[in-house]
Amino acid sequence: MPDKSNKQQMDDFLMPRSTYQGEFTPEKLAFNANLQEFAQRVALICALETGGKVSSGEAYDDIKKMWKELKASKKSLLKNPEES
Repeated sequence: MPDKSNKQQMDDFLMPRSTYQGEFTPEKLAFNANLQEFAQRVALICALETGGKVSSGEAYDDIKKMWKELKASKKSLLKNPEES
């Protein structure tokens, strides 16, 4: 297997991905990836706010926007069978 590039190694270090452990469907896998990205971005925004790089209001607004995007992702990917 070829060595990973420095950029890929840095990305893996800063934003590690966990393997999916649930019942597999492509939709569940995609939502899991979206959920992991949401969690990583929230952690980054919190660190920026704690470090004084962004305001509390700005951090809140960014996280709220990402939460709405995650909810839309869940709705489109993981349709509830009872709603069909």
